[in-house]
Amino acid sequence: MKNFFQKNGIMMLAAVTVVAVLLCVASALSSQTGFLQNAGGVIASPFRAVGSAVSGWFSSMSQRFEDVEALQQENADLKKENAELRRQLDQAKIDSEENQRLRNLLNLRQQRRDFTFESAVIVDRSTSNWSRVMTLNKGTSSGIAVGNCVVDDQGNLVGVIREAGLNWSTITTILDTDSSLGARVFRTGEVTVAMGDLALMETGRLKLSYLEGESSLINGDLIVTSGLGGYYPSQLVIGSVEEIRTDDNGLTRYAVLAPKTDLDSLSEVFVITSFDTVD
Repeated sequence: MKNFFQKNGIMMLAAVTVVAVLLCVASALSSQTGFLQNAGGVIASPFRAVGSAVSGWFSSMSQRFEDVEALQQENADLKKENAELRRQLDQAKIDSEENQRLRNLLNLRQQRRDFTFESAVIVDRSTSNWSRVMTLNKGTSSGIAVGNCVVDDQGNLVGVIREAGLNWSTITTILDTDSSLGARVFRTGEVTVAMGDLALMETGRLKLSYLEGESSLINGDLIVTSGLGGYYPSQLVIGSVEEIRTDDNGLTRYAVLAPKTDLDSLSEVFVITSFDTVD
């Protein structure tokens, strides 16, 4: 093929030139266009076609770039809109939770008109092998004193104030091994003691001890504070019976209690600074 073009290339070029000239002559004879002008048009025609194709390609690429930029801008706008919607959703969730907390607190205040509450925020938590303690941002200047009971916004018992400074106080939670509260089985009225237990504390549970020999305690029974002795208010919900066990000596029984409040998720609590004593 290469040899063919080398031998016949000049002849082919001459032939093409002749054809072009003839076409020009024919066109000139059949129209008013001059020979040179027509010849120039014939010769420039392929270049005009190439130029048109190149121009179309650049125009197409320019349009593509514009489309890409438009899509990128639209994507950025959608991301911004999505972020705003997520922010609004998060705020709506916070508002809903706050409204629910306020409703719970209002209901608690209406149910226990014999209580005086002081709200406080948990600012620190201390957990060890034998202790569960929370620190609050309020103290004696807000009427908080050692021995005050602390509840969540639904009235479930959290613990008892064990120390109080001017603007701080600490709670011994119901899971703490130092915790011991007079308790009552809500269904039967049986009086017992709810206390922290070293082994159970690791599982977030506490112990209900000193069950009567003929106790009819069953799983699911609600346990509340007894209020006997006047140290603590009555009818504060401590937890519910999860399991009934027998001591290692095989002579006495005790129950495992699941607290009604979630101690790990609390951020705000309510200290009962005064209450009506049960005789």
